[in-house]
Amino acid sequence: MTNLPMTNRTPVQRALGSGHDARSTADDVLKGVDLTGRTAVVTGGYSGLGLEATRALARAGAHVIVPARRPETAAAALRGTPGTEVAALDLADLDSVRAFADGILAGGRAVDVLINNAGIMACPETRVGPGWEAHFAVNHLGHHALVNRLAPALTPGRARVVSVASSGHFLSDVRWDDPHFRRSPYDPWLAYAQSKTANALFARHLDALAGDRGPRAFAVHPGSILTPLQRHIPREEQIAQGWMDADGRPADGFKSPAQGAATAVWAATSPLLEEHGGAYCQDCDVAGPATTDDMLIGGVKPWAVDPAGAARLWQLSAELTGVDAFS
Repeated sequence: MTNLPMTNRTPVQRALGSGHDARSTADDVLKGVDLTGRTAVVTGGYSGLGLEATRALARAGAHVIVPARRPETAAAALRGTPGTEVAALDLADLDSVRAFADGILAGGRAVDVLINNAGIMACPETRVGPGWEAHFAVNHLGHHALVNRLAPALTPGRARVVSVASSGHFLSDVRWDDPHFRRSPYDPWLAYAQSKTANALFARHLDALAGDRGPRAFAVHPGSILTPLQRHIPREEQIAQGWMDADGRPADGFKSPAQGAATAVWAATSPLLEEHGGAYCQDCDVAGPATTDDMLIGGVKPWAVDPAGAARLWQLSAELTGVDAFS
């Protein structure tokens, strides 16, 4: 494997005392923040947590571009939300990723915030592109390609890239010998878990590679929230898992979508994080190491912040997607 250049950015996983917590909303963390003149890109920013993040950023003055696989659906969801626009993007299609990025670059637009929010969870076995497993392709590889293709547009020294990960990473490191489940039986939860570990490792290595020229990159666990992300999980299974009661009410410890969007928005804007790039965050602060296997408690497992694993994943992703703007 090629040795990748590194910087001395070594994030420490301990809380900073942000003044916010699990109950904070996206609007709470943006109170007093003026994003006038800033441009944000929020993938999947028209549903669930992404929609809440888009609305909060726009209310704070940002112009928000929402790349969407279903532009008509996105336009309908954002109707009446000033300061937003929709563009076509399918993260499972690298040609689509290129076309979206080329459109941004051709317009000479600067991007100050990029939130890699779109994703899929526990879906039936699906192959995209050259036979890639869909979770790894959509949740990770598509975003890897997007960030690298948008690199010239990321505002030097100021841009933030935030990858929405999950405590789902508890279930699996990257499956280095078989990331696309070609030799082993497909497991939707392990596929999802691997992609969420990849989101965290991607943020860590992007921040290390970018150095002083930026961007600063972070991974965030939004918390447990009932959103359209669970569309592939039968209601009976969600009840059996204890996520909701028989009447569909979320379990104790679950957040509202506005609370779930808060950590990504905080990571995208908080000055407290300026010297903590590459960190894994939750509940609007830097997360500590996971001390249990309880995903509601959260924290971060060692394999999701391992610098060697992060470098290995970057190399693999660059080879698969053919793009690497930072090494």
